[in-house]
Amino acid sequence: MLFKNIDTKKVKRFQWKGNFHRNSFILILLIASIPGLITGLCIYWFGVGKVEDELRASNASQIIQRANNMDEQFQYIEEYTTHWVFEPRFGDSLKNIDFVKQFTEAYDITKTLSLLQGSHNLISDDELYLNLDNPILFKPQYNVLDEKQKIFYNSLLSKGTELHWVEYSQSKGRKSPTLAFVSPIPVTSKDPFGALIVTIDHKKALELLKTLTPYENGATILLNEQNKVILSSNSTNQSNFINALKKEIGKHKEKSGSFPFEFNHIMYSISFGHFTRINSNWTYVSASPMSSITAPIVFVSRLIIIISASALFLAIILSWFTSVKIYAPVRKLVRNLVGEETDSWNKYGKDEFSIIEQQWMEMTQKSDLLENRLSEQVKELKNSFIYQLVQGYFFHYHEEDLRQRMETYGWNLRNRSFIALDLQLTGFNDPKENIYTNDDGLVTFMATNIMGEIAKEMFEQFNVINFSDLSAGMLVIYHHDDSIREELHRFSENVTEAVNRIIKLQVTITISEKTESVKKIPYIFEEVRTGKRFRTFENINQVIDLEEYRNNRNDIEFHYPFATEKEIIQAIRIGQLDEIEVLIKRFTQELTSREISEIYIQQAVIQLYSSIQHEILHSGIHPNDLFEGKNMYEELSQIRNVDRINHWFVNDVISPYIQRLEGRMNLELKRIIEQVVTKIQDNYMHDISLESCADEVGTNPYSLSKAFKQIAGINFIDYLTQLRIEKAKELLIQSDMKINDIAESVGYRHSYFNRIFKKQIGIPPSQYRKLKQDANQMRV
Repeated sequence: MLFKNIDTKKVKRFQWKGNFHRNSFILILLIASIPGLITGLCIYWFGVGKVEDELRASNASQIIQRANNMDEQFQYIEEYTTHWVFEPRFGDSLKNIDFVKQFTEAYDITKTLSLLQGSHNLISDDELYLNLDNPILFKPQYNVLDEKQKIFYNSLLSKGTELHWVEYSQSKGRKSPTLAFVSPIPVTSKDPFGALIVTIDHKKALELLKTLTPYENGATILLNEQNKVILSSNSTNQSNFINALKKEIGKHKEKSGSFPFEFNHIMYSISFGHFTRINSNWTYVSASPMSSITAPIVFVSRLIIIISASALFLAIILSWFTSVKIYAPVRKLVRNLVGEETDSWNKYGKDEFSIIEQQWMEMTQKSDLLENRLSEQVKELKNSFIYQLVQGYFFHYHEEDLRQRMETYGWNLRNRSFIALDLQLTGFNDPKENIYTNDDGLVTFMATNIMGEIAKEMFEQFNVINFSDLSAGMLVIYHHDDSIREELHRFSENVTEAVNRIIKLQVTITISEKTESVKKIPYIFEEVRTGKRFRTFENINQVIDLEEYRNNRNDIEFHYPFATEKEIIQAIRIGQLDEIEVLIKRFTQELTSREISEIYIQQAVIQLYSSIQHEILHSGIHPNDLFEGKNMYEELSQIRNVDRINHWFVNDVISPYIQRLEGRMNLELKRIIEQVVTKIQDNYMHDISLESCADEVGTNPYSLSKAFKQIAGINFIDYLTQLRIEKAKELLIQSDMKINDIAESVGYRHSYFNRIFKKQIGIPPSQYRKLKQDANQMRV
């Protein structure tokens, strides 16, 4: 009874499989094998000749493409090297540098040469040769040359100002000469005194040349204008092959082309062309054996015949074993789908494919469920894509590719335009106005959420970006026929009101001009990031529409308070910190009183810091040591509050400097110089001398002169002269006094006044007065 049950199950299994699978498998094998067999025979008997011609043409086309690539590599080296030699660093100033004493200049040249050497993988070495009184060579370090080396490098200057390629073998350890590009220095001089020499890596250049003939037993050569081989790759193992090839190329007058060439009973496909180099022309020649070109098609045709014949033979044999062997994966798939019980399979249909179909439908339903869950993550994907787009990470993508990706994420871009908005929170550093003084990330997150909630009610398509630095951006997508400027301004007002009420901060919103190109989206975001600096430098709510700003802008005349700056510098020299604080406030008040843009005020305070830093350097103190390596320019550029700027100047810049200076300087000496400066300012119109001032303060002229230079930063006589000339300039512009009277009023005789005024200003007093009067009339 047991054996009977086993036999019955086997019969059912065999009958369930039936002949459907086996017959289908046999038919498939026959259909797949016979056409392949016929195709292989036809290709082998009739197609080799035609395919050979096509492959030769294709090979020539590929060689041209690779030759263009090689040409671009050498052209890049020429252009990049030429770019460097036009740098002011490689000008006539190199003649006047003592590279032993001025080691920083030598170090800078070494860094520049190292940068040039690493700019391209074909560059092996770069050298700077200077034919000075004592010729030197940077390679890239400083080297002194012997007589033999001097002769060699001077020979490279024989072509004058001409940039040229040479065969070069000066480097140690080089067995064979390689190519080098020579750029005379200075390039604008008729009589160059040096050269920048860029040497090509011979091994890498040879590997690049070999790409023109990617077959075994081929050859590739590079010839100069004199038909001399400057680079060669010959794997034919025939020494006379190159000479025969050069002779054959000489018979062709065309600049480029291809032709067959037979040598020692072997047929080659020859391709040649020209490279246009600076002041020269090169010729490349590629020789590929025809057997290497046609070998793939012969191999493929034979392989098709073998595979097709084998498949036809296997079709007969394997059909008898299909129920046992080939059917196993299908049965395993069905078992995994519906379970181990064979009897339960009958409810799905007649055969296994009906079962698979039914199960596929059930799995599709589950897949749809998973797809719905994944759709919930699309928002995060969209935000990530927009952030990368705004940051410019997709600059190499084409417009259509970017549009396709955005449409994939669900945006409708048909007939759509784009506008960018930037939100900048201000007042964050004011503890009286802000309750989130220690968490700018949280504040930005809250502002971003406010923008998103309000935008949902006003725009069909938009995306808000959190920059986490007290600023946020928003991309608005709308139909290009619609005008949404009014809607954008209403949105800005709503966001401003909400941020003021909830976060207690002020808002500056910048609106870009529109664009219809996805690739320009990063640029309009850069516009609004830059454009927000045109805001008035006050802690108030502002909306900057760049389209209206550029069309309706009325420039306010900018006035830099030079006089106040001079008073600040003078107060710093004397160390009067209380007076400095008053002057700093007056300086910023003069800037902000005209309601000019933030960008101009930031430039003005950066200029003031530069003047203060100059004074610090002049006193012998390095700012990097004084401020412990902090980037003071970056700190200042991030401050957007006038009171914070005043506090920063007094407490972070000037106070540390005065404390350091007072530790080094005699305060009594400072008071003496202050007395002398006061006397000069009160008596500059009279005869005043260093000796008289020294007698008055009770010291000798030499000590007073040295102390005056140390503390005031200028010589006694130069300070007196500058003061008198400045007073004379004011009288020339603001009064109608005669020049003789002006000379006497500032303490000079008329003839000497004309001479000293022209020396200081560059023009005589009368001409200076006329120029200023003409300029005032034009301004009026």
